[in-house]
Amino acid sequence: MSLVLQLAWRFRSGKRKNGFISFISASSTIGVALGCAVLILLLSVMNGFEKELKERLLTFIPHGEIYAFDTNGLVDWQSHITYLAEDKRVVAIEPYTKASGLLQKGNKMKAIPELVGIDMEFAQHSAWISRIDQQTRERFIKDPDGIVLGEAVRKALDVSVGDKVQLLLPQVSDDLSFKAPKNVWLNVVGTVSVGGELDGQIGFMHMATSADTLGIVTGAQGLRFRFNDPFAAPVAMREIGYAFDQHVYMSDWTRTQGHLYQDIQLVRSVVYVALTLVISVACFNIISTLVMAVSEKRAEIAMLKTMGARDNLIIKVFVLQGAVNGLFGTLIGVSIGVLLATYLSQIAEFIERLSGFQFLSADVYFINFLPSELIWSEVLLTALIALTMSLLATIYPAIKATRINPAETLGQH
Repeated sequence: MSLVLQLAWRFRSGKRKNGFISFISASSTIGVALGCAVLILLLSVMNGFEKELKERLLTFIPHGEIYAFDTNGLVDWQSHITYLAEDKRVVAIEPYTKASGLLQKGNKMKAIPELVGIDMEFAQHSAWISRIDQQTRERFIKDPDGIVLGEAVRKALDVSVGDKVQLLLPQVSDDLSFKAPKNVWLNVVGTVSVGGELDGQIGFMHMATSADTLGIVTGAQGLRFRFNDPFAAPVAMREIGYAFDQHVYMSDWTRTQGHLYQDIQLVRSVVYVALTLVISVACFNIISTLVMAVSEKRAEIAMLKTMGARDNLIIKVFVLQGAVNGLFGTLIGVSIGVLLATYLSQIAEFIERLSGFQFLSADVYFINFLPSELIWSEVLLTALIALTMSLLATIYPAIKATRINPAETLGQH
């Protein structure tokens, strides 16, 4: 064992005689461990939400849309689908119409902001099809007046399969005054559930029926896109929209649902800053521990300097002594954080069954469980941050130890 290790171990063992120093030392280790564990856990939760957003919500909603400025609809949309499908970024394209109206069943009414008209020839390859059962698909295909409702919409209207609902669509005259709404009777053929607030906003009907009702001459109001990378949608939609040969509006999912992704990134940043500060506070305890250890070991340090120990040796001894607290805390925190992040969903489910309290409600959020995805690069970064801050915390006390005057110190003893 080298002299530095021997001295660091002797100093560390000796300080245990002072209970207060031992308490401060233990609290610094616990603080670093707690900061690392919570940081890894919360980052994994944010990663889980981001993964579920991408794999659940973004497989259902369109990544991008273009829709005609002309109220008559999108001209020659079939040929546009053909050439736009050659773009390697594009996974699928489908024509659509969209309306906002009011659904009524008896004395119950429910606003439906997104009643989308779809063409089953193109929608067979859409992600939302996987959300409904085979019987609902078959009923929808057979019934040109069929409508598929979001689960929350169905509950609000208290309807079931086979019921008729009345769709009221607002109309505006040439002088911009409102006219009597259009009335369309539709047959409920089933429901679709995505989770969260979308279930209370969506519905699907046949594009041909929707186009006839809305007066869209071309048959399609716009095109909906799905891309290989949803996060490339803003750039891709601008390129497609600017190159389009008609006047169109363009939109992408970041305009409609982007607040969810932005919230995740904001929370991630806040968590990183807050828990890094927690680790830094724990590192201040390392400074306090070493400063008190230096004060307690003044005579021993003076004797070492008298025997010829150089400042470099003394610095290494106290840096190593303080780094042990940071190393132990980091190892313990990383181990606990990785363990909790790996089994978080199962732990949360167990607590929900035990307490009867649900952390995430499907009526509010797009998922009803607590997700977690552990990314090892973030674990490594967290460990490096904790170790670096722990090492930096040892520099001042170590330098202070070299400034002890042997003659003055030994003279006092």
